[in-house]
Amino acid sequence: MELTMRNSIVFFAAAVALIATPTSAQNTGMKDMAVDMSVLPQACQAALKDMKMSQIMGAMEMSKITGATGMPGADQAAMTEAQKASMQAMMKMQMPMMMTHVIKDADLAFNCGMIVHHQGAIDMANVEIKFGKDPMSKAMAERIIKDQKAEIVEMTARVEKMKAN
Repeated sequence: MELTMRNSIVFFAAAVALIATPTSAQNTGMKDMAVDMSVLPQACQAALKDMKMSQIMGAMEMSKITGATGMPGADQAAMTEAQKASMQAMMKMQMPMMMTHVIKDADLAFNCGMIVHHQGAIDMANVEIKFGKDPMSKAMAERIIKDQKAEIVEMTARVEKMKAN
């Protein structure tokens, strides 16, 4: 899929605005295109603000190619609520995770990307808890939530320390 210039400009403007103000995704009326960066610690958001426009655009275009805006060919009207919730969790994670990998510092990029990835795992585990029926899968989802939250705390402390140095 090729982005038109207009779509690129709109995408970029939304991303820049949302990096600057993470909670604005809910207030823009552009929920389908919004990038929720609120899961990222301040150090990750600051590193992204330092990136050149071309780098951010590249990450956004790659995210679009890899399906962050929805599954091509998926009939969302025919999807169950569980499928919709699962897809929403994946799409919420995709673009912020791609954007973190334009950060030049490899350690910071890795940790920032993994924070988003772990939050995605938590969101998907919550889908299992809400819609799943298998007790063992639900128990696994609960363990994932506990473990991933602890690792997010650890990585957040690490990136804040990295950025301070």
